[in-house]
Amino acid sequence: MKAYIFPGQGSQFVGMGKDLYEHSDLAKSMFEKANEILGFDIQKIMFEGSEEELKQTNVTQPAIFLHSTILAACLGDLFQPAMVAGHSLGEFSALVANKTLSFEDGLRLVSQRAQAMQKACEMQPSTMAAILGLEDDVVEKICSEIDGVVVPANYNCPGQLVISGSIPAVEEACAKLTEAGAKRALLLQVGGAFHSPLMEPAREELAAAIEATHFSQPTCPVYQNVNAKAVSDPSEIKQNLVLQLTGAVKWTQIMNNMLADGCAEVVEVGPGKVLQGLFKKVNRELATSSATIVE
Repeated sequence: MKAYIFPGQGSQFVGMGKDLYEHSDLAKSMFEKANEILGFDIQKIMFEGSEEELKQTNVTQPAIFLHSTILAACLGDLFQPAMVAGHSLGEFSALVANKTLSFEDGLRLVSQRAQAMQKACEMQPSTMAAILGLEDDVVEKICSEIDGVVVPANYNCPGQLVISGSIPAVEEACAKLTEAGAKRALLLQVGGAFHSPLMEPAREELAAAIEATHFSQPTCPVYQNVNAKAVSDPSEIKQNLVLQLTGAVKWTQIMNNMLADGCAEVVEVGPGKVLQGLFKKVNRELATSSATIVE
């Protein structure tokens, strides 16, 4: 069985999507539609903007979503997923790819998500940190013992977990996790505490937009961030998506469940190769590749 996986924030680069635009009329029309929906010329920033511009979350999130969803659309009949999943923002790309969401609705939600997250970040200084070389349960226990907000936010692969919360609590957690034997505890250059309770204002704002959006029966199951399980029921997909901004990204668990359910090959759709690398850490023999359009 073939799984298609969709990356999240951090994989963006200047020039992303330009090859699609130049080789496909379908891509061209989708980019033009995106400019209309967003109200600014995103393709110009994606193709020739500065790295700084591309780093702004209200640009980054739609840019990665567009690269992934337009690439999936350009694959045409070659795109035959048995299962899909996306890391954080990538879950929205996955839901367009498996036809749960229309391209237009997906882009509107991603844009609203980015703006809501930006606002939440400005309300309270917060951060995230990568913890390497410790068991998940050790990280969970230490985070739970700290006063203040700090929680596991991204379970990326065994021995690689990202924590998220208020700056003092994350700093204290990093010190205690280092004492407990972490190989590294590294503060990340991010705008705020994504996938933590500090995103609650953004979750509430996005929840209303998600509730008002039509979710269709998907063409294949999506393995969702908050429960790591295969979901095909549109109302359940909707509920899980509402919880996503304050819940953890259970990517380690998603990979294990996909493999247990018969996944024999993964194809990463969008910028970068991060997710393929994470799968290789769980199963070195697994066939992995990046989606490309045949010219």
